[in-house]
Amino acid sequence: MAAPLDRSATWPYEDGEPQRFSYARADHPTGVAVEEALGALDRGHALFFPSGMAAVTAVLLTLGRPGQTIALAEGAYYGTAVLLRHLEPWGVRFVEYDQTGAPPADADLVWLEAPANPMLTMPDVAAATALGVPVVCDSTVATPLGLRPLELGCTVALHSATKYLGGHDDLVAGVATVRDEQLHRRLWDTRRLTGMVAAADTAWLLLRGLETLELRVARQSATAADLAERLRRHPDVSVVRYPGLGGLVSFDVADGEAALRVERAVRLIENATSLGGTRSKIESRHRWEGERCPPGLLRLSVGLEDADELWVDLEQALAAATA
Repeated sequence: MAAPLDRSATWPYEDGEPQRFSYARADHPTGVAVEEALGALDRGHALFFPSGMAAVTAVLLTLGRPGQTIALAEGAYYGTAVLLRHLEPWGVRFVEYDQTGAPPADADLVWLEAPANPMLTMPDVAAATALGVPVVCDSTVATPLGLRPLELGCTVALHSATKYLGGHDDLVAGVATVRDEQLHRRLWDTRRLTGMVAAADTAWLLLRGLETLELRVARQSATAADLAERLRRHPDVSVVRYPGLGGLVSFDVADGEAALRVERAVRLIENATSLGGTRSKIESRHRWEGERCPPGLLRLSVGLEDADELWVDLEQALAAATA
């Protein structure tokens, strides 16, 4: 049975006293239902946000302090670095580091991504948590089925729920999950005071998506592993990145122009941004990220289509790029 969808903005008091729900900027029933489901996945207390970047912002505002140094994983989602740079006038300082090793010893907060998007490196979580400072791990690509950061000692687990958790390209949402109850309350206060509240309709759609998460990710992961192996054998592909879990692959062709020709030539695969949905997508990331990723890098988000049919499309697109 589907969870009830309650679009109310306010709820009446009883005997002059606010009850569990009174105003939707604090909490609403459908949002709380999805938080319970998300918390069970990551083994903690979850908070639901209107986007992945809203969750990132709330965590930064709650854990960060002016003048502190944030150690950010190299090759991670470019929007995180862009946001940190945007906040530099507020005293935010950050350095990018190779997350496969130890973070800088003077870091006050470590920000990991498992795996990094689109470079697909996996973090050394033990080295990060050994530093003794808060550790945030964005595990959007791994999903809680592939990695649970809180169980490895991280302070916060983050997801862009727009991607695999929602899984159908019809919602934008984020989630931050913690085990510490005081931190959970501080994050809840940040969300409430800044008004970063997600709508009940979005929560309802996310609950629907979670019902098929395990089936979708298993299929996407198996197909991604298959395509990564085929790409490694293709003469026009120089580098293939696949971390052994999840449905995301990135690979390099000769140069930026070749990458653009490949994305324009696909037929079954969509030339679109984002990842984690039921339909496969491919795009050149250099257009968004510039010099922080190779010009010939293509990011492939594997959907639920047949693996052989996807490979036929990739083969013809690669051939068209070199014709």
